[in-house]
Amino acid sequence: MHAISFIQDLAVIMLVAGVVTILFHRFKQPVVLGYIVAGFIIGPHTPPFGLIHDEQTIKTLAELGVIFLMFCLGLEFSLRKLFKVGATAFIAAFMEITLMIWIGYEIGRWFDWNTMDSLFLGAILAISSTTIIVKALNDLKMKNERFAQLIFGVLIVEDILGIGIIALLSSIAVSGSVSPEEVFSTVGKLSLFMIVALVIGILLVPRVLAYVARFESNEMLLITVLGLCFGFCLLVVKLEYSMVLGAFLIGAIMAESRQLLKIERLIEPVRDLFSAIFFVAIGLMLDPVILWEYALPILVITCAVVLGKMLSCGLGAFIAGNDGRTSLRVGMGLSQIGEFSFIIAALGMTLQVTSSFLYPVAVAVSVLTTLMTPYLIRAADPLSLKLAQVMPKRVSRVLGMYGEWLRSIQPQGQGALLAAMIRKILLQVGVNLALVIAIFFAGGYFAPRIAEYLQGWMIKSSWQHGLIWGAALLLSLPFLIAAYRKLKALSMLLAEMGVKPEMAGRHTQRVRRIIAEVIPILSLLVIFLLLSALSASILPTNELLIGIAVVAAGVAAVLWRWFIRVHTRMQVALLETLDNHKEGGH
Repeated sequence: MHAISFIQDLAVIMLVAGVVTILFHRFKQPVVLGYIVAGFIIGPHTPPFGLIHDEQTIKTLAELGVIFLMFCLGLEFSLRKLFKVGATAFIAAFMEITLMIWIGYEIGRWFDWNTMDSLFLGAILAISSTTIIVKALNDLKMKNERFAQLIFGVLIVEDILGIGIIALLSSIAVSGSVSPEEVFSTVGKLSLFMIVALVIGILLVPRVLAYVARFESNEMLLITVLGLCFGFCLLVVKLEYSMVLGAFLIGAIMAESRQLLKIERLIEPVRDLFSAIFFVAIGLMLDPVILWEYALPILVITCAVVLGKMLSCGLGAFIAGNDGRTSLRVGMGLSQIGEFSFIIAALGMTLQVTSSFLYPVAVAVSVLTTLMTPYLIRAADPLSLKLAQVMPKRVSRVLGMYGEWLRSIQPQGQGALLAAMIRKILLQVGVNLALVIAIFFAGGYFAPRIAEYLQGWMIKSSWQHGLIWGAALLLSLPFLIAAYRKLKALSMLLAEMGVKPEMAGRHTQRVRRIIAEVIPILSLLVIFLLLSALSASILPTNELLIGIAVVAAGVAAVLWRWFIRVHTRMQVALLETLDNHKEGGH
């Protein structure tokens, strides 16, 4: 009977969603809205009676929809794109998220909502809708314009920061409070996990997919992709992070494989099916009574979303050096909320920390802002011309001078080349250190289980800790040696730039050599102190620590060249994967 009831529900959902979305397509409205309206029509709150009987199973399928939405968002994400988007995306996204969280929180408190409702409202308003914006820009044939490319850059950064917001909200919901230390700890651990997952994932996953693709079976490739997706989501949940993070990350890892276009083609119908159920499930939760009761907050929040995002994103784009017209178009293009907001609202309900009215309110605001999006994008140009006409000449001159000043301070020629080199070295050092820290964290995480195995022939816990810490250090040696070599290259570069012959005279070369040797050694000492602090739970006694350090130094001296070769092979494999993806033509 359960199976018949479920198939009946699925038939109702698909038939009604099909009819409604055809109508929405005819009236040139986003299909996502059609799904929400279809859910509202067949929902339990719409008279004369509800058509859905097995809501729990539908909610489970809707959760699969969230996984596929975030997985496909990850597939569209690219590390190369992230490095290319520049300052505009980072400044605009950071300003938008900061301002919108504050505005949402203040609106919630103004309506006497509790702290958690207000905080979640801020987070709901912070992220714009990738799906809606891409659809609107496609329909308006503006996808290739400069402002559209800036919007896509902002959306990439927003997705990453949105993942961080979900992790923070989960932490706050569990502890019931938030402190600066907790925020930095959560963000630090999340960043570390994302870096390590991306580096190791990009080394392994594209190779697995390339091997499976050799069989030229779409079925095998699809099953492998789904297996990796669900398996990675399960791993992330075991590490006490959100499934949303897992789905996004594994998508971002697969985005670097040469099979990306084929994967997107295969996964598209699966995503469409489950994301349709997700958006219909959102409509099922809409209660006309709640919408009527909260009509004023919905209107206030809608105005806050449009004006707040126009101001924050537009100002962010302008501060980064774009002209007023482009900045306004960026701000008005990002003035809505969508699927990420639903995921955050659903998180509040799942964790049972938000009130029942918040979800329908978020959906209503999303519907209103989505309907306004194409009109706002179209209105940006006329509005920018009007503003230019009414703006005082003195203000216009000052704004123009600001843009010229920004362009003048950007490094040119050799300066730009040196800045790019320094950025590249620092990035490589950062990735190597992230891998080292992850090894020590893993040692601390698995220490109790390893200690159980060691108890039979090693009773003292200090010796057990010494063995675990020493093993972590030995595993880290290729990355520590690589970090040391990169730091040495950086210090030589800085010494060449900083110590001029006119300052040091005949001692120039000696001073440069001293700086080139001292900076990496001091940096390694700082790194060891950091590792000791982070791995305090498995830190052995001082005597053992000195012994381990001596053994590690001996191993490093003997196997120095071998460690360099191992690390170089890994680095080449990573770069080859990224270059192969580039040649793959995504």
